[in-house]
Amino acid sequence: MRLEAESQSWPIRGGFRIARGEKRAAEPVVASIIGESAIGRGESVPYGRYGETLDSVLAQIRSLADESAGPLDRDGLAHAMPHGAARAAVDCALWDYEAKTGQRSVADGLHALLGARPQGRTLQTCFTISLADPDAMARAAAAASDRPLLKLKLGEAAGDFARVRAVRAARPDARLVADANEGWTLDDLHALAAPLAGLGVALIEQPLPADEDAALGGKDWPVLLCADESVHDRQSLHDLPAAYGAINIKIDKAGGLTEAALLAAEARQRGLQLMVGCMVATSLAMAPAALLADAAEAEFVDLDGPLLLEKDRRNGIVYDGASMAPPSPELWG
Repeated sequence: MRLEAESQSWPIRGGFRIARGEKRAAEPVVASIIGESAIGRGESVPYGRYGETLDSVLAQIRSLADESAGPLDRDGLAHAMPHGAARAAVDCALWDYEAKTGQRSVADGLHALLGARPQGRTLQTCFTISLADPDAMARAAAAASDRPLLKLKLGEAAGDFARVRAVRAARPDARLVADANEGWTLDDLHALAAPLAGLGVALIEQPLPADEDAALGGKDWPVLLCADESVHDRQSLHDLPAAYGAINIKIDKAGGLTEAALLAAEARQRGLQLMVGCMVATSLAMAPAALLADAAEAEFVDLDGPLLLEKDRRNGIVYDGASMAPPSPELWG
């Protein structure tokens, strides 16, 4: 076995804007475990919010490749690398390699970690509406008429109620999720929570900056609050305010499918609802997340990354509106 890594660039259709800025391309890192009879691959996206860059993630993976003596394994990987995009890419590549060489299926591995296995369900994913002015977001929502669950990128509090109201008028049928991406203050949340509940918003994701979460306390808010930037791995659950009733699990920030599955299991023990989310990436990154969402029976699935790209990779996940089929073995696992 040998470990290799490369960066890639996949153009985004029309750009993608959140409270922290805009991007025009998805730039994932792909790790490959290369053996005599098979290649296992894993994809993750470095995230500047956590101090990651393409160069830093590639350097971590290549350093691991240089230092590794003997076969890599997922247990050893968790001790060799911190959580984050580098470990996520290698961990997912190991899962894929194990499945492709007949060592252990992904279903069996998830059963060992979760006590449940993927059932091959068709998942219903959120579709993301990028942050823009209210009319533009309403037009985007109307154009997505075949997508019943919309995730609205917010974070500019002065205009966020108008944005959601415009989307609701354009799509009275849709279920709505609001993602502030740490862009609000506590006063903003107090001002917006009840009005957004009145518009039928089902969940507000990461309203405050992660280091200000303590201000949420144990208050029972009018809308379900979901932690994203505040939760990476199991360790980060310990400081989560009681106000959060859900967490967004992303394989990239957890450090791979292994830790993401263990995080899902512990979150369930704490009575939390689950969202399984993604960065903007190709189907290679969605595949392990989709199997996790299926096995963990996540209440919210946000795996629309490939739908935001100009094109996806070969053997990509098949989407029919908001419905996503299970990934094919040719793609991953």
